[in-house]
Amino acid sequence: MNVSIVIPLINEDESLPELCSWIESVVTQHQLSYEVILVDDGSTDDSWAFIERKSTENPHFKGIKFQRNYGKSAALNEGFKAAQGDVVITMDADMQDSPDEIPELRNMIIHGGFDMVSGWKKKRYDNTLTKNIPSKLFNAAARFSSGIRLHDFNCGLKAYKRKVIKSIEVYGEMHRYIPILAKWSGFRKIGEKVVEHRPRKYGVTKFGWQRFVNGFLDLATIMFLGKFGKRPMQFFGLLGTLFFLIGLGSSIYLIAAKFMTEDFSLTNRPSFYIALTTMIIGMQLFLTGFIAELIARNAPERNSYLIETTLGID
Repeated sequence: MNVSIVIPLINEDESLPELCSWIESVVTQHQLSYEVILVDDGSTDDSWAFIERKSTENPHFKGIKFQRNYGKSAALNEGFKAAQGDVVITMDADMQDSPDEIPELRNMIIHGGFDMVSGWKKKRYDNTLTKNIPSKLFNAAARFSSGIRLHDFNCGLKAYKRKVIKSIEVYGEMHRYIPILAKWSGFRKIGEKVVEHRPRKYGVTKFGWQRFVNGFLDLATIMFLGKFGKRPMQFFGLLGTLFFLIGLGSSIYLIAAKFMTEDFSLTNRPSFYIALTTMIIGMQLFLTGFIAELIARNAPERNSYLIETTLGID
């Protein structure tokens, strides 16, 4: 199969008919074998009713319906599990991503030698204050911390080799950092393509300030997991040892001063209690690293989702 198109969605019944028709037109024109996997992330409108009708009319359109809302990362993860195409393309369902980009994105993977290609919405139609400026800050932080030179980490329009999406796990709100996850998994040929950003035609944006703040917290998490997820003792153990040695050295100095100076009052000095506290913190950090080393991300239930029903998914 040439391409799998994975589309996470919630309450997009207005845009889905036009989007699906547009996708059909593009893949037919370029003679691509395809599947479209529509992942309904707990919609409360008629989105799933449309997906049922569409899968009956055209078996290339398949559906996954969550029993409740889990978020975009969960939807992408389940879509990735089901995808069978040589190239997997993701896009949003709100019609701000253009299906006309599909053939060129696929060509960059097949003929350009890229492991993944991320879209860059160079010209945006979003609100400058509430979305564009926060997005620029977020992308700058992600570039600096990851070393991946992308302008738009959060663009929903991306293309991947199938091997990439089968090698990574997307959970929590980590969909923003799929390029970083891919890099940590050994896929370093990451490209970028300027794509069209269309004005919103249907519905309302799902973006908010809470997602902006969560984005930075998730960035800190993923950078820690990428560097120390398999060896947490190297992080906590180093800090713990450093704190313990500083506290121990300070304590030895103060105790020695007590013996050398007769009027030296040890227990009345704040530095003595600070030294003891530093030693305790150091031991706690060291034990944290030891325990983290034992469990080392063994959480088999973190990607368990209640799927009510599927259509056309083996």
